Amino acid sequence: MLNRLNQALEHLEERLDQQVDPAELARVAATSEYHLRRLFSALAGMPLSEYVRRRRLTVAGAEVLAGERTLLEIAVRYGYGSGEAFARAFRAMHGVGPGAARRTGATLASQPRMAFRLTVEGAGSMRYRVVDRPAFTVAGPRARVPLVHLGPNQALVDFVRSIEPATLERLAELSDQEPRGTVAVCDGLDPSRAEGTELDYYHGVITSQEPPEGTDTLAVPAGTWAVFTTSGPAPQAIQALWSDVYTLWFPSNPYRSRPGPEILRTTLSPDGTGADAELWLPVEREQPGPAPCPGGPAGAAAQPTATVSPRIS
Repeated sequence: MLNRLNQALEHLEERLDQQVDPAELARVAATSEYHLRRLFSALAGMPLSEYVRRRRLTVAGAEVLAGERTLLEIAVRYGYGSGEAFARAFRAMHGVGPGAARRTGATLASQPRMAFRLTVEGAGSMRYRVVDRPAFTVAGPRARVPLVHLGPNQALVDFVRSIEPATLERLAELSDQEPRGTVAVCDGLDPSRAEGTELDYYHGVITSQEPPEGTDTLAVPAGTWAVFTTSGPAPQAIQALWSDVYTLWFPSNPYRSRPGPEILRTTLSPDGTGADAELWLPVEREQPGPAPCPGGPAGAAAQPTATVSPRIS
């Protein structure tokens, strides 16, 4: 899988001065565009679109200093419709406009080329199971909240605290499918998974019954799910689990993410500092290809992890 991702990055580098089609990059990586965006964001720490923008401005910066083309020619070459748009983007990354950079030979920022490499670390294991589920309904209060990668999500905390206990008690009676009990459901995430982008958050239950009138619902079609478990301090252990799934599990197993909600069932310790969690993610099996991903059974002694190695071009 990582070899195919690197091939996609090489494909991108050859076309920085052309229209970059994420669907074409996904074809080179032999995966779906949805999974490519999700996996790249988790491994690289930035959305694919941001990486493309920064690489273009890095290469454009070298051309600005070289002085062989006009600034407008460079702007058009790297996809900007006007010199003003190019100047704004250039200044946002480099801290100086292209004209001033050319006149003064200013110091510029650089986004190194990325390469994904596989290393082995740790002696732990990730426990998971893969299940096929019929269609079901998520029922419960819904709010639009920002995505927070690390630390408490205050908007989410405030929303959950605003729900009446009686509402949760009525919903609990509808819970008749795994994961049972009250669950947190995230849907409608931005493909980039960038910090601060918004998502639909449901605090409710999984049910096959008809929910009460006026209840927010999310219909989820039948499909395959990967289920992961973890225990540790809250919320750090839960947030780390999301990261580990994309940096450890997906690169070493023949599955890819597919569109759908992410479901989390959490049981807090009596003092609220620890948690046992079960994470459900929608997945599909990767299609066989010339370089299939190595499969790894749950409970392996050591886990491979993808690391990003900056490579100066």
